[in-house]
Amino acid sequence: MNKHKFKPIELQHLPLNYSMRIAILTVNKLMSNRLIGQVSDSCWNGIREDISGPILRQLIVNSNILSNSDVENFLVSDEKEEITHMLISLCKTFDVIISTGGTGFSPRDVTPEATENVIEKKCGGLETALHMRSLQATPLAALSRLCAGICGSTLIVNLPGSPKAVKECFEVIEKILPHAVELLTAKVANHHHPSNH
Repeated sequence: MNKHKFKPIELQHLPLNYSMRIAILTVNKLMSNRLIGQVSDSCWNGIREDISGPILRQLIVNSNILSNSDVENFLVSDEKEEITHMLISLCKTFDVIISTGGTGFSPRDVTPEATENVIEKKCGGLETALHMRSLQATPLAALSRLCAGICGSTLIVNLPGSPKAVKECFEVIEKILPHAVELLTAKVANHHHPSNH
């Protein structure tokens, strides 16, 4: 028995069909500048290495918890300045930004660095939870440098570009996003203390 396995959160303790604005930002190594920005489903055809974005969107749409959310997909090249600029822009509109790709060891994997340029607070617990879930599937998850943090009232979460890793990490973020957004948008009246849990 894996002593580090997460204790399941019962659905009755979670708000169902919670509504929030979620931006999915796919970082692509082969992006042309003309494609940068918001995309519709049809734009994904023929774009290499971008299946993780549509998969994440489908996971959200099919979720009992997040299915009422307004979800939009965006593409950006793997240049740190471009990613930083896009994150700053999206933070003005969205409650949550989930990026996919650019979290590895390659010289062009700079999504975490761009995210750290933008965030005001790091979410170390969320990063740990994502790493722990990924490590249950493969030791290679230790090579992911994903980052999570807060910019204003927006939560930013980096996920790896692998569709398999996206599905695994979604198991973690699906259940925590509603409360995280409530806290960030001041919908929780009482101050939250971790010691209360």
